[in-house]
Amino acid sequence: MGEAEPPIAWRYCGHQIKLWRERAGVTRDQLAKEAGYDYEYVKSMELGRRRPTLRLLQVADQMCEAHGMLLAAQDYLKPERFVSYAQDYMRHEADAIAISAYQPLLIPGLLQTEETVRLLFKARWPPLDDETIEERTAARLERQAMLDKQTKVFNFVILETVLRYPFGDKGLHRRQLEHLLAVAERRNVTLQVLPAGGAHPGLDGPLIVLEMPDHDRIAYEEGQQSGVLYADPEKVAIAAQRYVVIAQRALSPEESVRFIRKLVEEL
Repeated sequence: MGEAEPPIAWRYCGHQIKLWRERAGVTRDQLAKEAGYDYEYVKSMELGRRRPTLRLLQVADQMCEAHGMLLAAQDYLKPERFVSYAQDYMRHEADAIAISAYQPLLIPGLLQTEETVRLLFKARWPPLDDETIEERTAARLERQAMLDKQTKVFNFVILETVLRYPFGDKGLHRRQLEHLLAVAERRNVTLQVLPAGGAHPGLDGPLIVLEMPDHDRIAYEEGQQSGVLYADPEKVAIAAQRYVVIAQRALSPEESVRFIRKLVEEL
């Protein structure tokens, strides 16, 4: 599925900001300067391409003498907890009885520490505002509560290079690796490391296969700006087979724990 159109609430609120601003004789440059944003950022919010921030609403309400009319929109502009193209996946993930995920680029979101989550969200481009970072960080951490459901099965395969090269400083990376070791002790979690090098089916990118309560399966693949969720039996069967081949090439769970523990000792 492609990137969805921005929510109508964004577009309506942005249009209202523009109308109030023009009515008050306030230029976009003036509003941007007072709010501490650049011109193009404010333009994107007025056009509804970006979610109007609380900061912009507060400043616009005051500058345009809207007497709370603009500020009242804040309850309808809460940041999206997940990117729009992943929201369907999140609903299925919550219901799944088994999750098998291969990740060659990042620590899987369900296994990230709060430090790692924040670091990755702060690295997004275009930059996310603070409110969105807080909302999405909280949402990702809340997802991790699924790991406590002992009857829900989790299988993770992570490419070796993800574990070798830190995204932050050594301290953050060490704590992330130690967290992986702690999670790997759970009876419902299988964690494997895929050695780097050689050709294998995982070269095409991240892959997740969900098994649902009725034992139907769904597959999900995600790229830079889009995600594809599919339930076609033939396509899902191919995705599941790929995951099996990837897992077969990976170190065993016991070998993987020893590998990660050695990386921790080297830091």
